[in-house]
Amino acid sequence: MPYGDLTLQRCQRFAALADLDKHRCTIEEREEYEPHIAAGGVVYAGVDYAEILKAAQAEADVILWDGGNNDLPFFTPDLHIVVVDPLRAGHEEHYHPGEANARAADVFVLNKIDSANADELACVRANLKRLNPRAQVIEADSPVTLEPGADITDVRVMVIEDGPTLTHGGMKFGAGVVAARAAGVGSIVDPRPFAVASIADTFQRYPDTGPVLPAMGYSDQQVADLAETVRRAGPSVDAFIIGTPIDLRRLIEFPKPARRVGYELAERGEPSLTSVLQPILRLAGR
Repeated sequence: MPYGDLTLQRCQRFAALADLDKHRCTIEEREEYEPHIAAGGVVYAGVDYAEILKAAQAEADVILWDGGNNDLPFFTPDLHIVVVDPLRAGHEEHYHPGEANARAADVFVLNKIDSANADELACVRANLKRLNPRAQVIEADSPVTLEPGADITDVRVMVIEDGPTLTHGGMKFGAGVVAARAAGVGSIVDPRPFAVASIADTFQRYPDTGPVLPAMGYSDQQVADLAETVRRAGPSVDAFIIGTPIDLRRLIEFPKPARRVGYELAERGEPSLTSVLQPILRLAGR
């Protein structure tokens, strides 16, 4: 989703991480584009959907439309896959366009089964069956990993999570907190006493946010505010845990060691993404 001067974002192409800097992408844009680029994909984005689709079709056999959490496909997909988060049970029927996507889905990916409790899973399964009984359901875990680094057992850490997940996403924690707890940290330091300007405003607007730092970055100034918050927290922590989809170390300087958290999809048997994608790949001659 583009932010900023939309006239400059009519049709953008990202094939390398340097392209993110070239187009002056916000943190929120980077979180959508960077994982695909890191996996070897080419990303098209912008506001002229017809031009984007025309350009993407010129160099791809299969197009993956990634709508994030707040959009509907701008073309008719051959296969509509919707990821469902049981840690936010009920959101699939109470949010727009989440409910519309759920009703239109061909396939659900019921993720984070390893993190959700029985009541959450039962709620989501019942809702999906009621909203869209024809869709296939892929069940999967989302194992979290912490990159190698110095031992953080019993130390003070500050956790930085994906911003929208903590704010309008309604979560109090993300993968960073999960990894920190699994690593046996001594304490998770509350960032609010160190928050400045727009970051402090974010905590005021979303008071239910837990004691973690949302990686807000909708503008250059907000990125600077985030960096200043991290700098001020430096003397009070021993390490930082980065749970965002991007490597924040490329954008801001950390005064203490900072380690990234990763997470991947681990399907539980069949159906799987491999099996449901086979007809699409055959259409593409793959």
